Parts: sequence; structure tokens; C-alpha cells
Amino acid sequence: MTEPTEPRGERLQKILAAAGIASRRKSEELILEGRVQVNGQVVTELGTRADLDRDHIRVDGKLLHGREQQRYYMLNKPRGYVTTLSDPEKRPTVMELMAKKQGPHGDRVRLYPVGRLDYLSEGLLLMTNDGDLANKLSKAAAGVEKTYLVKVSGVPSAESIDQLRRGIMIDRGRLNEVRSGRRDRVVTAPAKVEQVRGGDNPWFELSLTEGRNRQIRKMFEEIGHHVEKIRRIGYGALRLDVAPGEFRELTAGEVTALGRAARGLKVTPKQKTPEFAQLKKPVPPKASKRRAPASRTRVRPRD
Repeated sequence: MTEPTEPRGERLQKILAAAGIASRRKSEELILEGRVQVNGQVVTELGTRADLDRDHIRVDGKLLHGREQQRYYMLNKPRGYVTTLSDPEKRPTVMELMAKKQGPHGDRVRLYPVGRLDYLSEGLLLMTNDGDLANKLSKAAAGVEKTYLVKVSGVPSAESIDQLRRGIMIDRGRLNEVRSGRRDRVVTAPAKVEQVRGGDNPWFELSLTEGRNRQIRKMFEEIGHHVEKIRRIGYGALRLDVAPGEFRELTAGEVTALGRAARGLKVTPKQKTPEFAQLKKPVPPKASKRRAPASRTRVRPRD
């Protein structure tokens, strides 16, 4: 009895995505629309496999020449940008930040954000065309630690902060979303929370190993405090070290560390915290300039 042979090659939509043609979902649409040929034959079945090294694959008549070289970038997302490829509300997207400047290699690769930062949040965002690594990093089971600086309105009690550290019940979906007549609730995983600046609107450094929808805002809302600002300063071993709106390519060592984090292995960030991962020193209030009283000239009486 002969053993079944492994199917040759990879799924066609995966090959197209790896070559930078489109996402896997969009590549499936291209196949179904009859725009892809393998060795001169139009292919419309999604299960079709091919070998890029042996087969001639064309999309809209153009021959694929190989896999797109994988790129990895750190972007400092400013407040007021959405973490999507396009936005129906015509708000600025993180893709525009990457497109405004040529990459260090002078190329324009098709990049995707890893995870999300909401419209009002800022900070470290990974951009890559490595779909496999992006999927592994995004899975909750990987437990990759993300670190944030969070400014809140009002001063939470010590008991409330301990509640965040242990895990707190929040809404699973969007804020105040009700499903089938009831709120869908879930307990967050334990978090690291430390106050890093006091005052009426204190700052906290918070580290999470999960990334639910608007999780940080929900956590503080549950203890009665509105979140005013969120800045992500750490992702695995990475620490934010570029200015707002700027990006840089990751080193080979940083990519290796991300791969280790995606496999659930421990990684350690650099000891020295970069400038953009720190809080700016508060500006002291300007002292009001008081006008010196006009000098009075004493008139000596005449003899």
C-alpha cells in the first residue's frame, strides 16, 4: 500500500499574498474573477496549489517574479490617525505616514499594521508584510507583552489599581454594547500597573499580554476614571525610539526577538529607556512678572 503523497506547492492565494500582489482575501477574489493564470491556464478554484519556483503564474497577464522581500518597521503613530489601510470616513491612516516617505531601501512594499491603536491613541505600531509573524504576534495565546503610558482623569484609589492588577470585568465588545438583551462581559488577564507621575490627572505605566477592543479605556472606566491619553511605548523587547509620525526599519536582532516573543518565549528590552518612551518633564508655570514700584525721590526742604 503506497503512502499518500503531500500536495505539491502552496495555495495560490498564499503565493499571491507572499509576492505582494494583495492580501489573501483580496487574492481569493482575484482568483474567483479569473484574473490568475498558472502555466497559461486560467484558475478559478481557491484550493489550487502551485510552486512559484516551477510554475509560471500571472496576474492580469503580469508574470510573478518571486516572493516580496520581507520588511519590518516601527512607526510612532500620532494621535488622530486610524490603524487601517483605508477609512470610509476619510480620516488620515497610518498607511499615509508610510507612503509619504520612501523606505530606507527606496522601495514601497505593501505593509500591514500588526494589531491596532485606536484613533485617539498614539505610540509604537509594527508595520510589516510578513503575514505569518503578524498572525502569530496577534494571537492571544502568544502572550506578547505590550506596555503603555496612560493618563487618567482623577486619582484612582490604591484598591482600584490593585483590582486592575488582578483582572477586572469589562465589556467584550464595543463600549456599552448590548447583545441579545445582555452585556457580554469578560475578565481581563492580570496586568502590571505602576504610577509614574502624580497630580490631579496622574500617569500610569501599564503592561498587558492581551489586546481586547479598547481594553485600557474600559479597564479604567470600570473603576470610575476616564482615560485622557494612551501612548504605547513597548512591544515585546522593542521600545519606542522614533519621533511621532516617523518610522525606522527593525534590525535583524529585533526581528528575531519578535519571533521569540511570538512563540511565547521570554524577551528582555534594553535597560535604557529611549526618549520617546518616556514622559516629558512637566513645564513649570511661568512666574508672573511684577512691575517694580516707581522710585520716589525725596525732596529735601530748603534751609
